[in-house]
Parts: sequence; C-alpha cells; structure tokens
Amino acid sequence: MCICLVNIAEFIALLSAVRTDLSLLLECLKFQMKCPDLQKKALLAIHSICEKREDAVDTLREMGGVAFVYNLSKSSIVQSDVKETALFTLCTVAEANVYCKNSLCSRETFAQLAGLLMKEDITLTQKRVSVYLLSVLVSNNKSGQSLAQNTGCLDVLLCLFRYFTMLIELTPTHTYQLWVSVSSALCGCVNNPQNEEGQRICVVVFPMIKTWLQQIALPRTEILQPICSFIAMTVANNSCVQESFSALGCLDSLSLALVRQALSANTSLLSCQLCVTLSKTLSACITDNGVHHSLYKYIQPVIVDLHNQSVFFLIHNSFVCSFDSFRSGSLWHGSPPLVCTD
Repeated sequence: MCICLVNIAEFIALLSAVRTDLSLLLECLKFQMKCPDLQKKALLAIHSICEKREDAVDTLREMGGVAFVYNLSKSSIVQSDVKETALFTLCTVAEANVYCKNSLCSRETFAQLAGLLMKEDITLTQKRVSVYLLSVLVSNNKSGQSLAQNTGCLDVLLCLFRYFTMLIELTPTHTYQLWVSVSSALCGCVNNPQNEEGQRICVVVFPMIKTWLQQIALPRTEILQPICSFIAMTVANNSCVQESFSALGCLDSLSLALVRQALSANTSLLSCQLCVTLSKTLSACITDNGVHHSLYKYIQPVIVDLHNQSVFFLIHNSFVCSFDSFRSGSLWHGSPPLVCTD
C-alpha cells in the first residue's frame, strides 16, 4: 500500500513538473518572437517532452500550446527555420495523441500544407517536414485520407512523387529523403485503411512507374523499396487497379525487374533481398485477378535455372504459394519440390 501511494505521488509530481516546463516553454515562444534561435530551442524542448507522451500532449493542448504552435507554423512574421521546427513539433504531438491528431485534421490544415508544398521558394527541409505531417495525419485515418483528396494534397504528392524521382539521379543527397517521405505519405493516403478512391487516383503515375522499373539498375536499386511499397499499397485488394496496372504494362516491367535481380542474386545480397520485395509486390498485384498466368514467360525459366537454392525458395514461397495453380506444381516442371509455409 505504501509503495502504491509513493508511486502515485511520484506520478503527480512528474505531471506537475511537465506542466511547469511546458508552461515556461510556451511563454518563451510567445514572448521571444524576435529571437528565432530561442523559439527553435523551445520548440525542440516541447518535442522532447511530448514525444510518445500522450499525457504531456494533453497538457500542452489544454494550455493552448498546440494551437499556438500551429499558428506559428503558418505565421508570415517568423523565419522559415522556426516554421520548420513548428511543423516538426506538430508531427510529434499528432503521433503521440490521437485526440490532438484529430483536432489537426481540418480542411484549413490540409489546404495550408498543400499550399506549402506547391511553393517553389521554400526549402527542401520545410517540404519534407510538411510531407511528414501529412503522412502522420492520413495514417490510419479515413477522415485524413478524404481531406487529402478534397484539398488537393494527394494531387500535390503525386506531382512531387514524379518530379523528385527525375531529380534523384542528379542530386540524390538533397532529394532522396524527401522523395521517400512523399512515397510513404502516398501509401498512407491509399491504404491502412484501404481507400479505393485514393487508389484509383494514383493510377495516374503507373506509366512513369513502368519506366522506372525498366531503367532502375544497380547501384541505384535502393529506390525500388519505396516504389514497391507504393505499388503494393495502391493495388492491394483492388481488382480494378490491378487490372489497370497490368494493362499499362507495369506488371510485365515488374516481372522483368524481378528477373534482372534474380540473375544477380548469386553475387549480390542486395539483389537477393530485392527479389523477395519484388516477388511480394507481384503477389499483391495479381491476388485479385486472373492475370498471373501471363507471368510464366518471364519468371519460370529464370527461377528454374537459379543456382542459388535459397533465392529460389524465397521467390517461390513469397510469390508462387499465393495460387492454387502454382501449388499443384503443374506449371513448374523441373523445379525443386514446393514448400509452402502459409
């Protein structure tokens, strides 16, 4: 009983200390408008206190702190690096507290983010943090997904997805992380929960994805992982989108990308890992339609001839085990015995 009372007392003392700290930091933000360095430090301190702390975010919100940080992020009288830090802090509080996340899910917030992402005179860092906040707001949130569609955020993300991939080869260190963030945000817009309208809208980038899959080669294969994640989320459980993916030639390009990586898998660990990623993506692309029979001509000869038996089984079990026709073994003459673990 005494131990329990001590723990309760410690918890109350901790909450009191958190409230005091947040109150002081909020005062600093409000009365140091001409000192951007102090404002940034205060915002980062708020981030540190609130990170993964739902109770601390509740305290900040009750004090009006979340609303003030949001207004700071869109203020025209503060420096851009302060805005970046304010947006980053909003990401932290939204991730830590569902109520706070829902309060930030408004048409005004999404319209502001869409406007920021369309500007050409803001830094890549500010764009990346804006995309990060979008990603947080749409994740596991059907309301956020709808707002992303209705305010133009999804269209802007698709434009960035196409534009920055063209720049990755030229300036990889400056654009790659932003492009990965955009890819992740798009995944959140179309899935978890599944959003069929969002999936349908994303079909617009399939022709470009086809080209990328044809062109990507070592050592730039690291961009395959975000592309495959985007493909899998966009086509998942949606036969119409899967059929569009196939009709536009993307399925053939994806199959050939798997073949290329399989041929290098004996000498490259990265290629071996990508074989698994690509085969799982292929599985997602054909689960809900009947186009998988057209893939024999690309995959079957290569898989059967693979000298690396580990690679064979990784691909075989990730992709082939999804379908009864493959399980029967009738389509894989000359291949090792099939082992399914599902």
